Amino acid sequence: MRRIHLKGDVVCTLALLMLFCLLFYAHHSLTPFWESWQLEQGTPSSRSLLGAPADNQDNEQALTKPSDLPRCKPEPQARSVSQTQPKAKPQAKSKPHGKTKSLSKAKAKGGVKKAPPTKTAVGPTLAPFDFEDYLRKKDNRNFRMMIDQPDKCGGPGEAPPYLLVAVKSVAADFEKRQVVRRTWGREGVIQEGIDIKTVFLLGVPRNRTSLPLWDRLLAYESATFSDILLWDFEDTFFNLTLKETHFLQWVNSSCAGIKFIFKGDADVYVNVENILEMLHGQDDHKDLFVGDIIVRARPIRRRNSKYFVPESVYGQGVYPSYAGGGGFVMSGHTALRLNRACQEVELFPIDDVFLGMCLLRIGLTPSRHEGFRTFGIVRSSAAPHLQVFDPCFYRELMVVHSLTVPQIWLMYNLLHDPHLSCHSNRTPTSWPFKWRDKASPTAKGQADPGEQDYGMKVFVKH
Repeated sequence: MRRIHLKGDVVCTLALLMLFCLLFYAHHSLTPFWESWQLEQGTPSSRSLLGAPADNQDNEQALTKPSDLPRCKPEPQARSVSQTQPKAKPQAKSKPHGKTKSLSKAKAKGGVKKAPPTKTAVGPTLAPFDFEDYLRKKDNRNFRMMIDQPDKCGGPGEAPPYLLVAVKSVAADFEKRQVVRRTWGREGVIQEGIDIKTVFLLGVPRNRTSLPLWDRLLAYESATFSDILLWDFEDTFFNLTLKETHFLQWVNSSCAGIKFIFKGDADVYVNVENILEMLHGQDDHKDLFVGDIIVRARPIRRRNSKYFVPESVYGQGVYPSYAGGGGFVMSGHTALRLNRACQEVELFPIDDVFLGMCLLRIGLTPSRHEGFRTFGIVRSSAAPHLQVFDPCFYRELMVVHSLTVPQIWLMYNLLHDPHLSCHSNRTPTSWPFKWRDKASPTAKGQADPGEQDYGMKVFVKH
């Protein structure tokens, strides 16, 4: 028999060819297994890891893939199973295909549990603010008044009220207006020569389908409570400046004799007694502007921020000193001067900063009072479990921001409870307000005394 001798290079070529065939076979046989493993693991895409919003057509098509549905919308899938098959018996013996062990155990117990919401899910974001459209329309600063209260500050021959409470609100927040009317914003005569009147400042809702009968609601409210001021501009965040200018115009025309004004949001608690004590002895014919003053704040250039302002709108690096919009107090004399200044200053989309520009225009430096907490109450980092919602602590303040309707109602009744005991014989807050501890920086970068170390004496549990 004849022997065949192969050279070394031929042997190497045949070996490489066989190895290539094995790799090609392995690739095609293992690819379905790899894809199914990825399907079960639900590997997130690079766009979801980067936090890209799913608000375009491509993302909507991507969400229809099986690998994305359990990860992005776990709750609707669980509801569809429970709603379409409420009486289906569990099949504990049948092993589900393509599911995890936890899901099969849930079926064996008789139902499918809702998947907990994941913190990594990124929802659709709102469209960026159209500053070009704002710049085109910003010179339109005179809008028609739809609901007025011409007799709020008294008729001819009547003395004007001592304090006017002006609250920024929106049409849908009826509950917030009601709790203000029944608590700290209640109208009436406190004592001789001191009476309080309240008005709510509103614009036309932008999304009118969410509250179809908004105009009827406000008309009935005005007829019942006589405290609604409504103007014909859209009630949006960047139109709060219009709400500021139109309110000052209304004060100049319908409430020129007012002595003092408190202006704030509907989600604040106001200790009116402390404000009246602060105003005792103040001359209403002189300038007065008191609040939580922010100094040397810088414009925010991040486009994803609510307070983003491009350099084309404001080119300077620092804002003038302004008061936090949660609440501040001014004299009627200052309000009249601000009305004239606001007609001369170019409109700015952030109302708090715009009012600071008007203060700068009239040469008035606002006064900071530590009883105004327009950024809320900050928990102590050294003792985060201490109770910050304490009536004895709120009794020392004037304005506290970011409270819910039940919290405002509760705090008002706690502070007016005759059986309240704070283990102290101190009188209510006097002017000037002082804290025991040293100053510490707040979230806005301003020194705010007393927010880091409140101390055990402040927080008394009842």
